Amino acid sequence: MAGAPIITVDGPSGSGKGTISRRLARQLGWRWLDSGALYRLVAYAGRQRGLAISDAAGHAYLALHLDVRFDEGSDGVERIWLDGVEVSVAIRGEDIGKGASVVAAMPEVRAALLERQRAFAGAPGLVADGRDMGSVVFPAAELKIYLTASARERALRRHKQLKQKGLSANLAALSLEIAERDRRDMDRPIAPLKPADDAVVVDSTSMTIDAVVERVLQLAAARRLF
Repeated sequence: MAGAPIITVDGPSGSGKGTISRRLARQLGWRWLDSGALYRLVAYAGRQRGLAISDAAGHAYLALHLDVRFDEGSDGVERIWLDGVEVSVAIRGEDIGKGASVVAAMPEVRAALLERQRAFAGAPGLVADGRDMGSVVFPAAELKIYLTASARERALRRHKQLKQKGLSANLAALSLEIAERDRRDMDRPIAPLKPADDAVVVDSTSMTIDAVVERVLQLAAARRLF
């Protein structure tokens, strides 16, 4: 195997890929790339600077020059810093999620973030989650997972997640937003959301987090990635 191994976990909004990827990285002792956070950061930074959401050039410039730091607190919770200010909670709101989906459809932004994402790869290994990790960013990854779940289940999960973070959430509105985000992600001309040709599709609708993690670890062990 050339270089450090990579496991990619792609899937639609609310499929649980962030939770699963974080667990996998922790259990394996590998690095973790939350690519969705990068797009949220671009959307958040654009809003902070008063950019129109349609300003592709402006958002691409921000993507190239973001002063970002990721770390993990003693409680195991991810912390995200932008320009020296913690924005871990601020970027997780539904309004920023909508903006992230818009800027993620911009070819200029995707190109600006490509090498930044690839730079996360390294020893002892990387777990990368997003929407095009296996199909575009890491096409040579040793194991590619496409994690999905029913739209209703994904809306329920997202609703619970936001409530736990103390953020306001409306289940009906979330269901509509998830359907719209799916359409936007799947129909965009650049890196549309879809399983890589060699991805293993895992439907987590009726699975626990532990069961999904165990399934992926079994697949990784079969490929002798650890």
